[in-house]
Amino acid sequence: MYKLKRMIVWLRRMHHSRGFGVQSPTDYAFIRYVVNEHWPYYAYEELLHSVKGVDKKTRKLCRLYFRMANWRQPEVIVDYEPETDAYRQYMQAACRKARVVNGVRTTEDGGWTLALGRMSLRGDYEAFWEEVVQHVNERSVLIVEGIKRDKTTEAFWKKLQEDERTGVTFDLYYCGVLFFNKLRFKQNYIVNF
Repeated sequence: MYKLKRMIVWLRRMHHSRGFGVQSPTDYAFIRYVVNEHWPYYAYEELLHSVKGVDKKTRKLCRLYFRMANWRQPEVIVDYEPETDAYRQYMQAACRKARVVNGVRTTEDGGWTLALGRMSLRGDYEAFWEEVVQHVNERSVLIVEGIKRDKTTEAFWKKLQEDERTGVTFDLYYCGVLFFNKLRFKQNYIVNF
């Protein structure tokens, strides 16, 4: 079933492959060398053997999260409502110095800034969004998983794209990526991932 759905999604998004039509060099580089990087990374083979029981879609997302963590090299990765521990394992392998924490990261003074986060649209995700958006800056990146699961999550994704606190967004079908740099022109990209 996954292969059939993947083929239909790919055909519908065929014109959005590998950064076609993206004018911004920064956004093109992100799509080309982070989102759609096809070369095997150094830890893929090791993770394939150590992380068992993962379906193809989850493995695809794990590899994306690996590339995102490798690209950002954050000290802390905030992970909200993970379906599997595989996400943490892949992100940790990409950035060994990073701590992966579940839910909102807290400190004694409450002062922290999101470098890289992943949120699933499960549980009380709207409250998590309102909390985490208070801790972003122009370098923050948030991955939103499950944006096409149903009408409610599609509407929430649309709301995030239109939110004045977000900047450039990338719709990868299985997840979305939000950037918060307000100095850049707000743009919503559809990417064939």
